[in-house]
Amino acid sequence: MNRVALSVSRGIARVTEAALGPYQTAVIRIGFGATWLLFLLREVPHRHELYGPDGPWSWDLARQLTADNGAFTALMWSDGRLWFEVVYGLSVLASVLLVLGWRTRTVSVLFMAGVLSLQNRSVFVGDGGDNVLHLMSVYLVFTRCGQVWSLDARRARRAAEARARGERAADRTGVVLWGGLGLVLAVVTPAGRFGGAEWLVPALLWGVWLGQALWWAVGRWATGGEPRILLDVIANIVHNGALLVIMAEACLIYATAGWYKVQGSRWQDGTAVYYPLQLEYFSPWPQLAGPLAASGTLVMLITYGTVIVQVAFPFTLFNRRVKNVLLAAMMVEHAVIAVVLGLPFFSLAMIVTDAVFLPTAFLRRLGGVAARTRVRARGRLGRLVRRRGGTAVVPAQRVPEDAGPTRVGT
Repeated sequence: MNRVALSVSRGIARVTEAALGPYQTAVIRIGFGATWLLFLLREVPHRHELYGPDGPWSWDLARQLTADNGAFTALMWSDGRLWFEVVYGLSVLASVLLVLGWRTRTVSVLFMAGVLSLQNRSVFVGDGGDNVLHLMSVYLVFTRCGQVWSLDARRARRAAEARARGERAADRTGVVLWGGLGLVLAVVTPAGRFGGAEWLVPALLWGVWLGQALWWAVGRWATGGEPRILLDVIANIVHNGALLVIMAEACLIYATAGWYKVQGSRWQDGTAVYYPLQLEYFSPWPQLAGPLAASGTLVMLITYGTVIVQVAFPFTLFNRRVKNVLLAAMMVEHAVIAVVLGLPFFSLAMIVTDAVFLPTAFLRRLGGVAARTRVRARGRLGRLVRRRGGTAVVPAQRVPEDAGPTRVGT
């Protein structure tokens, strides 16, 4: 009985004392932000046809649909071309800031609003990757995804160093950002601009705004450490719960996809992969798809292997080594799909989703390699500039091998 109580207490402490998976959530933040950013940039020439006033799905049809299904989209606030350009531009900006990790709590909300606004404007444009991005943009709001590899982490480290020196700097940028967003919400909500949207999105926006105000007030005026500790515990619980939901969502995607494939006759006879390779729409590189489709053995192995991996993956989470092997296999599979079938953004969204299961040690080593590469590149650039200026060459700064999580990626 004492052992059970001890295990329960340790579990509670683990969930409440720290935000788990900081590297995994950072990868999700960077990955989905980059996926949406690259998609928006690629579709700039076609943005009006996809989500704007020139699309086959007109503004009136979109308004009727959102009134029926309660979906949120800021593009329903106006049918003007200028407003569309503003929303599209802000979506691009929010994606960039999310990748950089600048004010991630606020920017994650703006990122979610941008994803929902554009996707819900034209719900028939997109694929499974868009559905994954749609869900993950909501989950990201609840995570503390800026703990590492972000500008927020660098700002937090500098603030801690300033407090250690006895300095106390006011966060004017945060206050201005909070005030501006609060003004927007105060204008939009009474005017009924949320339209037919369900209560979830307005409640989430107001909840994050009030939470930020409470966090700032406690940090500035609380005399003791208990209020801040309580807020940290609540934030950790919410973060860990959202991380669990993300992991469960990934398992659910693969489990349902695998079991639905099992029921299909083409998957049962091992020929399902052959048919999309014959479609011109899914064959941007015929020189790759042709030889693959010509090999019946290879098609059968890929077909059966896909089903086996997707059905088995949720059960492999109990064995770390087997899980890592299948995880690598699924990432390679999605990379092949991106090239052979011409679905780069779907594949990238799924690879980012898979990354939530990557080992922390691997991600730390990967971050260390990226940091050292950045420092070397900066040093080489500095030496090149100094050579042209006729000055002495100074060796580039080296990153210690044991750089901590805050140092990596900042």
